[in-house]
Amino acid sequence: MEKAYDEGRFHLLDGILYHRTKHTFLMSLTDRTLINTILHECHDSVAAGHLSEDRTLERVKTFSWWPNWKKDVAEYCQTCDRCQNANRATGKKFVMMIQIQ
Repeated sequence: MEKAYDEGRFHLLDGILYHRTKHTFLMSLTDRTLINTILHECHDSVAAGHLSEDRTLERVKTFSWWPNWKKDVAEYCQTCDRCQNANRATGKKFVMMIQIQ
């Protein structure tokens, strides 16, 4: 493997740009089609199960990165018809639980 670029938080290796975090390298995405595929797989797929925005964020951040990725995940989840219909049907908004002392 040839290292062609290594500076700061980015690393180019074999033509693939990686974003360096504290503990790992994440694939840096710029192709909108690929980003949409990642969002679909992390939220809509059978394994993902249309769970919360937070869980989708956790799935996405394990292997990929792109500018404004958190905003894209939020918009994707907020515009998911299946999730919006399910929330309307139950009338419940899901909130984080806190411990009462």
